[in-house]
Amino acid sequence: MQILLVVNQNDSWPLNIEGVQIVTSRAYLSEPRFSIMRRVRVFNLCRSYSYQSVGYYVSLLAEARGHKPFPDVYSLMSMRSQQVVRFISDDLDELIQKSLAPLKSSRFELSIYFGRNLAKRYDRLSQKLFEALNAPFLRASFVRHRKWILHKAAPIASNDIPESHWSFAVSAAEDYFHRKRRFVQRKKPVRFDLAILFAPGEKLPPSNERAIKKFIRAASTLNLGAEVIQKEDYGRLAEFDGLFIRETTNVNHHTYRFSRTAAMQGLEVIDDPESILKCTNKVFLAELLQRYRISIPATMIVHRENMNDVGKTLGFPCILKQPDSSFSQGVIKVDSEEELQANLKKLLARSEMVIAQQYLPTDFDWRIGILDRKPLYACRYFMAKGHWQIIAYGKSGGIREGDADAIPVENVPEPVLKTAVKAANLIGNGLYGVDLKQVGHKVHVIEVNDNPNIDAGLEDRILKDELYLTVMRSFVTRIEQKKLAGTK
Repeated sequence: MQILLVVNQNDSWPLNIEGVQIVTSRAYLSEPRFSIMRRVRVFNLCRSYSYQSVGYYVSLLAEARGHKPFPDVYSLMSMRSQQVVRFISDDLDELIQKSLAPLKSSRFELSIYFGRNLAKRYDRLSQKLFEALNAPFLRASFVRHRKWILHKAAPIASNDIPESHWSFAVSAAEDYFHRKRRFVQRKKPVRFDLAILFAPGEKLPPSNERAIKKFIRAASTLNLGAEVIQKEDYGRLAEFDGLFIRETTNVNHHTYRFSRTAAMQGLEVIDDPESILKCTNKVFLAELLQRYRISIPATMIVHRENMNDVGKTLGFPCILKQPDSSFSQGVIKVDSEEELQANLKKLLARSEMVIAQQYLPTDFDWRIGILDRKPLYACRYFMAKGHWQIIAYGKSGGIREGDADAIPVENVPEPVLKTAVKAANLIGNGLYGVDLKQVGHKVHVIEVNDNPNIDAGLEDRILKDELYLTVMRSFVTRIEQKKLAGTK
């Protein structure tokens, strides 16, 4: 990937870093050679980013050319949104309080140059704000009422950098680009770059480490450069063309922030933010599936006004689910009215609505993996021995899982397959895992997962390496179509 540093005047940026080309804004906007360049990252260091200024047009035209601007237009506009600023403040609350605790004043401004501040004690907070806001130079304003909050954040144009900060800003830029040289000088050119978000220490990840290696190997055969990233790599998203999330997703979690930011930066994303929003909330799923007449166990959306009606409506035992439960956690089987009311009070203290469902005992649950609106794989997950779920959690934190086997898609009962595809297609065209129970001739959808398991040794038993190739081919096709659409 080529790197362009776009400035108002060449002589104002005395950098000499291999792989980094300094060009003027006038040249970038007007010379044809830049409009036909491909695989370019543009660092916009113009004097002004205001609407319809030269700096604004550098980022805007960079996006139109398929380049990767930093900051992009979305970042320039979103920093004006108090909602975005509040979201970032909440997300970094613990770090903000710890970093600013020694201050006696009620206001504080932090100048950030490529993730660094002149005072080293603020480097961690500066780095996190740099990653969240995607601008080379930033000024963050904090105010303290009962606690410190981020009040405002804005990019600093190069001519607004105080003279006393100038040498430090240049040094911070040099350090940043020296650290990034390995992304500039890739040994083997690739068609596209794919980030795989993965947390090695996660207890129940959607893919094990062997599967991650297989995804990377499959990507390589398609000339797709796949690289594992982690939570700390948020600021690197603009280096990639696609993001594949292989970490358990949740809305109040960094996985959603990664997905949302990547999508807004023009990356092809699985799981996309809309799918995460829809699939991680069981209240939404229950309403959606009922609306489209897809069979689910008898279900009630429970709130404080109807909590006394659950037992007589569903009978016992019945199942309670917190809206954002996953991997069988936050799912409770209750056998009496007393148990029901005690657990409902706990769940409703955390959420205004919870799900209550009829209990349908089966030996196993079907899981149908869906990609691009078509079945990809099929598995049967059996209940853990002596337990009513496929995963049993011990009091000491241990985990017991039931057996599982993979089934050729063509051997899956037709009603199971059709119901799974119909349910997944209500969410989107990404990668989903639909869990179903078959009771006699009737098929019930239990849930639709936005980041289903693909583990080496289980879900890949039938397709083997072809499973990983199919997912990577989907990324290549999606990225190509997005690039082609951007050139029209």
